[in-house]
Amino acid sequence: MSNIGFRIRPDFQRPDRRLIEAFEGLPVANIADCMNRISCIAPPIRPFNKAKLLGCALTVRSTGGDNLLFHKALDLAKPGDVIVVADGGTDRRSCCGEIMVQYAISKGLAGFVVDACIRDSDAIAELDFPVYARGVTPNGPYKNGPGEINFPVSLCGIVICPGDILIGDGDGVAVVKPEDAGELAAVTRKVFEKETKFLEDIAAGRGLNRSWVDRMLTEKGCELV
Repeated sequence: MSNIGFRIRPDFQRPDRRLIEAFEGLPVANIADCMNRISCIAPPIRPFNKAKLLGCALTVRSTGGDNLLFHKALDLAKPGDVIVVADGGTDRRSCCGEIMVQYAISKGLAGFVVDACIRDSDAIAELDFPVYARGVTPNGPYKNGPGEINFPVSLCGIVICPGDILIGDGDGVAVVKPEDAGELAAVTRKVFEKETKFLEDIAAGRGLNRSWVDRMLTEKGCELV
C-alpha cells in the first residue's frame, strides 16, 4: 500500500495551452454564471494584489501551517502552473512569503492559491504575480510534513484536481475541468460581450431593457397590492 497522506506524484497531465488561453480576459463572475454559480472558491480566500490568475493547478495537501510539500511543489512546478495548497484553513501560521513568490516568478509559474495565510504581504501586494490566500500572519511555517502532491484537494468546498484550469481576478477564483473548458470559454465570451454592450448602452444614455423584472415577478406569482 502507498503511504497515504505522505506521497508525491511528480507529474500530471496538463491541458492544452489553448484551452487555458481561451479564458484570457474573461471575468470570473461571467465564468461563474455560466457554471450555474457553484464552481468558484469562496471567501475568505481572496487576492492579495491586482495580478490576474490564469493557469493549471498543481495541487498540494498539507496541514497545520507546514510547507515542506509546498517547497517540493515549487521544485516540481513548470511554467504556467498554479500551485494550489489545501492547508486546512489554518490562520496561525503562514505557508509562504516573498522569497517563495520570487522563486515562483523566476520559474514562470502562474500563481499561488492557498487555504492558509501568507506573510510579506506588503511586498506581495506590489508584485505582478497572483497570490490568493486566507489571511496574513508573520508567524512562519513548520517543515515536517506530512502531505501530498498532485492528488485531489478541497478548498472551501470546491474540489480541485491536478490539471484543472484556474481563472482569478478581484472577485475570486473559478475552477474549470479541462473537458469543459472549450465550450465554457465560448459561452462565457458571448455573455461577456453581451454585458459589455449593456455597459456601453448605459454610458451612452440608452438605458436597459428592464421588462424581464416584471415578467419574472408575474411568473413567480408576486402579487401587486
